[in-house]
Amino acid sequence: MLRIWGRANSSNVMKVLWLCEELGIAFERIDAGGAFGRTREPDYLAKNPNALVPTIEEPDGFTLWESNAILRYLARSRAPGHPIYPTELKLAADCDRWMDWQLGTLTAPMTTIFFTHVRIPEPDRDYPAAEKARAAAETLWAMLDAHLTGRPFITGDHLTLADIALGIYVHRWFVLPIQRAEMPALRAWYDRLLARPGCAKHASGPLT
Repeated sequence: MLRIWGRANSSNVMKVLWLCEELGIAFERIDAGGAFGRTREPDYLAKNPNALVPTIEEPDGFTLWESNAILRYLARSRAPGHPIYPTELKLAADCDRWMDWQLGTLTAPMTTIFFTHVRIPEPDRDYPAAEKARAAAETLWAMLDAHLTGRPFITGDHLTLADIALGIYVHRWFVLPIQRAEMPALRAWYDRLLARPGCAKHASGPLT
């Protein structure tokens, strides 16, 4: 059985759990990271020298880290040809583009906002930095709002890995105690994601 190393409240672990739910992949999750520790232990570092989560481990000993790489691997290995990771070249490129955008562009401001309001103790919070990040994130979400106008999902008619990768963060965007501009297409997409069992189970709970 597939093993997933990582705590359930990690955004990157949530991606993998959500995909497993979508594809019916059986797994065993092992708490690691954050308050659970373990990621600095020699046996974990042998699997993932970054000391981060998630890491997956196959029964044959194959291990993989980096959440978006894990999503692609699981889609290809467990459900080749499934629309969740398109086989058509241009749709796949579109999916990859938005997954890379999540990692390279959106994550930084969203992490600042999230840590400020959820993880950092009140006396240590840098609210000016958080507001700067909020404004930057709002500009980015407006880009996705415009892209989603007339589309049910990011690449078109079907949920893909791009929706999962970005869906983790849009939940935070709508739940965090911050100001948000009205973005009707983004909100409608978020509501569609919440209706999916994988999102509801693994990616829509309280922020911790």
